[in-house]
Amino acid sequence: MFLVGVISACLAAVAYGMSTVLRALGARRVATEAREEGEDHTNSAGGPTLQSTMSTFVDPAFILGTMMVVIGFAGGAIAARFLPLFLSQTIVSANLVVTALLGTIMLNIALQTRDWIAIWLVVLSLCLLGASSSHQTGGGEERAFHWGLFFDTLVLCAFALFGVYRLGRHGAIVGGAAAGFLFGVIAICVRVLDGVHPFDGVALITDPAAWTIAVAGATGFFVQTVALQLGAVNGVTAVLVVGETAGPSLVGVLFLGDTAQPGLGWLAIVGFVGAVIGAVLVAWYGSGDPDHFGEAPPMKGGWRRGREDAPEPAVSAREDDIDSLPLDPFGMPIRLTPRTEPGSTRDGDHEPD
Repeated sequence: MFLVGVISACLAAVAYGMSTVLRALGARRVATEAREEGEDHTNSAGGPTLQSTMSTFVDPAFILGTMMVVIGFAGGAIAARFLPLFLSQTIVSANLVVTALLGTIMLNIALQTRDWIAIWLVVLSLCLLGASSSHQTGGGEERAFHWGLFFDTLVLCAFALFGVYRLGRHGAIVGGAAAGFLFGVIAICVRVLDGVHPFDGVALITDPAAWTIAVAGATGFFVQTVALQLGAVNGVTAVLVVGETAGPSLVGVLFLGDTAQPGLGWLAIVGFVGAVIGAVLVAWYGSGDPDHFGEAPPMKGGWRRGREDAPEPAVSAREDDIDSLPLDPFGMPIRLTPRTEPGSTRDGDHEPD
């Protein structure tokens, strides 16, 4: 079953990566259409309006991305049942690479050398983490743990919704991280869910973990969508990866009995820290405003953050531009009249008949 879990996690990584790019494409198309129609889809805090988010939901590219979310959820759920959480979630978080690669093709996002370094740091760190993990899952959580997950998720959902709508463009990183933690909560709940094996429908629907899956899934999906409207897709995905990997990994080790292989605990720590650092670097350099219209200046090269300065428009001097005219001794502008040759006329004058 270990191999089934690994394959399922890889499937989830590909599906989630494709979903993120398709939904970002939907957000871009809605923003472009709104500008062409002269509509303002931002609220007083600089975030997107609820109307713009609803319009994004019905975009064809976004709908296709939503279908990929369903596939990713199925793969992630199987992986969470058969693998230690810090292994299943780190494999799933490789969707960051899928997002970056597809983004260069479908969203015309140019990746700098620093972006590739950070992305491959995440990949290699995930490989270290996977190599150090045990092939056996733990267990033994109490019922109170299920209720704790439910109430903690409600608090996190409230914070996430406030952040994406009231923090302006900074809400992109907050929303991405919150969505990651909420997706991580889903993995934890799938792992501890009652009534799965053997199947018991009553135990399944009365388990608070099942309610938590519904709340975290709906809110995480919504919050990630708003974050994609606010920020760059790679930056949002990077902090999401940290949230959906770090949270479940820590919970699995502290409460669910997940362990590394004997003698390889240090390798798991190195892999975990490297994955977090790489994702933070991607988020730091990719947290600028999204270039929905393809008009923003290119990103700065090297390790500099932000975009290049936009070229200043050329200003032509005109006769009636008072600021460019010389001043007389009394401080009054002097209008220079071009000299005319005898028999010639100035613009607007006419020769007498």
